[in-house]
Amino acid sequence: MQKYLLTGIGGFLGAIARLWVGTEIADRFGTQFPYGTFVINMTGCFIIGVALTVLNERLNVNPAWRYLLPIGFVGAYTTFSSFEYETFTSFQSGGWQTPILYVTLSVFVGFACVWVGVAIGKLMA
Repeated sequence: MQKYLLTGIGGFLGAIARLWVGTEIADRFGTQFPYGTFVINMTGCFIIGVALTVLNERLNVNPAWRYLLPIGFVGAYTTFSSFEYETFTSFQSGGWQTPILYVTLSVFVGFACVWVGVAIGKLMA
């Protein structure tokens, strides 16, 4: 039960942070380019890198902190950071083939899924 509560608290805070950061960036720089999403994705990558490294290598803390920070907070703040971290660890443990395939498939299949989803959404509207 503790992991669900910590994930929920982290998720709530991450979602609020995402809304706040996205709004602030859009208000300052406009929306011609998705600056808000870009900043959120890049800061999420930084946060997950620091958080998982410190939690895994530096601190001897209750594993439940992984539910609050990287899973809950960063998961709601951005999932892009998880994608990047998984790519990084895949590269560290097995060379370049798997991460290159993962990145390529994620970008192109993800784009295709959005395209198909939009098309279906328009049919439903």
